[in-house]
Amino acid sequence: MRKLLLLPLLLGAWAGCGDRPEALVDYVDPFIGTGGHGHTFPGAVVPHGMVQLSPDTRMEGWDACSGYHYSDSVIIGFSHTHLSGTGIGDYGDILLMPVVGNVSLDRGEDSVAGYRSRFSHERESASPGYYSVVLDDYGVRAELTASVRAGMHRYTFPASDSAAVVVDLSHTLQFHENLDLELRVLGPTEIEGVKRTCGWAKDQPVYFYAVFSRPFEAELFAGGRRVSGDSVSGPGVKARLGFGDTGGCPVLVKVGISAVDCRGARGNAEAEIPGWDFDKVAAQAADRWEECLKAIEVTSPDEVSKRIFYTGLYHARISPGTYVDADGRYRGQDRRIHRSEKGEYYTVFSLWDTFRALHPLLNIIDPSRNEAFVRTLIEKADEGGFLPMWDLASNYTGTMIGYHAVSVIAEAYLKGLRGFDAEKAFAACVKSSQYHPVTVENLDGDVNTGSLMPVGKLYKDSIGWVPCDRDNESVAKGLEYAYNDWCIARFAEALGKEKEAAEFARKASYYRNYFDPSVGFMRGKRLDGSWNAPFDPRASNHRKDDYCEGNAWQWSWYVMHDVDGLVALHGGKEAFTAKLDSLFTVSSELAGDRISSDISGLIGQYAHGNEPSHHITHLYNYVGEPWKTQRLVDSILRNLYFADPNGLAGNEDCGQMSAWYILNAMGFYSVAPASGVYSLGRPIFDRVRIRLPEGRSFEIVTRNNSRGNKYIQRVVLNGEPMDTPFFTHRTLMNGGVMEIEMGPEPNEGFRGEPIAADTL
Repeated sequence: MRKLLLLPLLLGAWAGCGDRPEALVDYVDPFIGTGGHGHTFPGAVVPHGMVQLSPDTRMEGWDACSGYHYSDSVIIGFSHTHLSGTGIGDYGDILLMPVVGNVSLDRGEDSVAGYRSRFSHERESASPGYYSVVLDDYGVRAELTASVRAGMHRYTFPASDSAAVVVDLSHTLQFHENLDLELRVLGPTEIEGVKRTCGWAKDQPVYFYAVFSRPFEAELFAGGRRVSGDSVSGPGVKARLGFGDTGGCPVLVKVGISAVDCRGARGNAEAEIPGWDFDKVAAQAADRWEECLKAIEVTSPDEVSKRIFYTGLYHARISPGTYVDADGRYRGQDRRIHRSEKGEYYTVFSLWDTFRALHPLLNIIDPSRNEAFVRTLIEKADEGGFLPMWDLASNYTGTMIGYHAVSVIAEAYLKGLRGFDAEKAFAACVKSSQYHPVTVENLDGDVNTGSLMPVGKLYKDSIGWVPCDRDNESVAKGLEYAYNDWCIARFAEALGKEKEAAEFARKASYYRNYFDPSVGFMRGKRLDGSWNAPFDPRASNHRKDDYCEGNAWQWSWYVMHDVDGLVALHGGKEAFTAKLDSLFTVSSELAGDRISSDISGLIGQYAHGNEPSHHITHLYNYVGEPWKTQRLVDSILRNLYFADPNGLAGNEDCGQMSAWYILNAMGFYSVAPASGVYSLGRPIFDRVRIRLPEGRSFEIVTRNNSRGNKYIQRVVLNGEPMDTPFFTHRTLMNGGVMEIEMGPEPNEGFRGEPIAADTL
């Protein structure tokens, strides 16, 4: 689906070097996930960049979360900030749009009104760090590229004496209120300004500086009226920058952004894009991605799976994004300006999603970067008082449930990362298990303020469960709290804190209080101890029942840290396995008044399109039937990921959906990330080589590999036969070779017992 119009550009990076080597960036298709409900964007970004320069095709609706949807045929313009795969929309800041003629500065409601333009996918292309499209209504070819903190545009206009660029500060995605808009003309080629919004992030300033390659005549507007002078502020701030006849020469624009001030935005642009060589900036962006993708090298004749894999690795390295200027300044969680000694600080932490697979993946392929993420989380706790649940532009959004920064921090420490203050991190974890940075309402409309102790956590710690008649999503919250508390217990044990370890281990067992043996599901329990009724395991009433973005069928397996305990609740392995089998074979029919759109990618009632299900296929390894894990993983890899715009079963969720694919395509997954244990599945590539620190590598060599041979027959690790479908993170990071032999039928002899959580 990725168009190849950009090849002359990328080939320039290897000009004069003989035959061009095979490039992994060629396997990346940024359009995967831009259709359906993937919510990704196709524009220019570098790994973990501050700038995501991409086209916007819609502003409203659930599928406008990234600003772009593949089904659209009109481009509004090109803005500099975007979210990748989220279920809520934000960003879309500082929009530019090249136009021809005296168009209305109103965007218009159809394809011929205002300054928007029709386009076709036949004249659109994208690759890592580069995007191009021809705007049909103007005949303008627009090209985009980016560095970490700045974007660069190249507009090639047709013959005309009225070439112009519209700058629209009022443009934004989803349900935003523009608080402050200001634009200043600094000279014949430069503008700067600020856009401050209240949306999902309640206080988000984006300062910008833009410099053009040729002089312009500026017309400034506010509230639909032209404004005299060189500056404009207020509602509806826009500008039309006229270039007259460009003589066939492209107009180039460099735009730096900052959350600090205009000086920071200018400094970012000048530091990262000092010249006007667009092709050089695009080649540097491609080089950044190439180096990033080389972390994992796969060998296979299956070109489609390689495209899905490397596009997944690309999506997994977009977020979290840089949130510190080139001079080290950043806006912290307390909304004040700070300076980072290490020059690092990040935002966009979709932790409810990414603690499961993205951060475990990064602990393998880029542990130093994940260590920097941990340091950022600790800084945010210092600045704002709490670890964030879903940090966006250094705002506590309070979105989703649990306190999964704890999992990310504990996992990093337990896997040997030591580049942060462990004592400070542990204190932040404990505090986040008790308090919350936002006001919480319970079912009766009462507001809990003052101590900021949420209703659910208050009852969880006092009676052992979250009462469904006192808090929404009580079962989901309680189960996630139990896993998070187990992470704290493991962290405490590693730090020699025996009292705290025992306390949090006890809280980690509270998941048992939600299991109703009479129905075989995790079920809402009232304050008086009675079960919530009526009960239908298929029912989902989004945000208003006992589950979060799911139902009892999906949430009843959420005991990642104590699978043996969950098996015991079901009455043993035989009963547990029968129940687990039924998850994948029952009807996919859902019930409820307001069914969550996130329940997607269904196999029976298993929902791969949403995160609570992501570990479930690997539970068969814990009960001695690993061939079922292998068969199901194979089915998901083959049938729920595709190399086309509608290529994801659900929201990409800042890399989590792709990270699941990456790990499972290599052949393993982590059920409980902080355990340090990996569960084998079904590798789909003949050879995988993972680059590790200090020149080490870990290779997975799969023999007799074909679509029909989906079952593991034999595994040899560093010359020694394995008798269990589990191995440790420590083993992987030490480097070596795992050899896997596949076959067409299950090998029931390869079913060894689970191994305990890895210890330091």
